[in-house]
Amino acid sequence: MNKVVLIGRLTRNPDVRYSAGNSMAVARYTLAVDRRFKRDGEANADFISCVSFGKQAEFCEKYLKQGTKVACVGRIQTGSYTNRDGNKVYTTDVVVEEIEFAESKASGDQYQPNNYGQPSGYDRPAMPTNPAPARGGDGFIDVMAGIEEDLPFI
Repeated sequence: MNKVVLIGRLTRNPDVRYSAGNSMAVARYTLAVDRRFKRDGEANADFISCVSFGKQAEFCEKYLKQGTKVACVGRIQTGSYTNRDGNKVYTTDVVVEEIEFAESKASGDQYQPNNYGQPSGYDRPAMPTNPAPARGGDGFIDVMAGIEEDLPFI
């Protein structure tokens, strides 16, 4: 089975091109996907090349921009070509089959990439913090604290 699920931010605006006769759109973009584990306390990211076709590519052109956080489902596709210098170049892309926003527009508008044009784990907007729930003397949290109404299942 060849299935990929990614959540990351676009490193730049999608590059959208149309095939001959404007019959099909092709969008290429790169996602910065944070690695789950940190090495030496530093956040690391992988930069994954993605491609979308047709209506999905038109969606990318219209709604996605640098810094947008998206969730993608697709498959890995490898290929190769010979460049102008006669060298063989190998490619690996994720062909995106499904894509959706992974945060609200308001959150995405606050996001600013770092000075190098690449998203950084430390440049994300601060997430709202909720005060820690009060703990009783026994170390347990009183889940009913602050609830004034009767709950039907208690």
